[in-house]
Amino acid sequence: MLVRLRQEVQEVSRRVATEAAPLLLRELLDWVACRPRTYAETIDAWRSNCPRHPVLDDAFTDGLIEVAGGSVALTERGRTTLATIP
Repeated sequence: MLVRLRQEVQEVSRRVATEAAPLLLRELLDWVACRPRTYAETIDAWRSNCPRHPVLDDAFTDGLIEVAGGSVALTERGRTTLATIP
């Protein structure tokens, strides 16, 4: 991945982000499962402009969480995923 830093373009390893992804995903899924969360609350807590930490976007895209009745909730796939992440 290329990152612009002080007008220079530098290569940044994706390995660190890839290794941290399951931990961030588990934290997000635990957080959503803990109690009902509004969409606004979820976006405020988990939004990231960092392309190395797109955990919220990935969870929506992968069908792990959904917005239902104004609340963010785990899908069946999200509950299964949460149960399998160590």
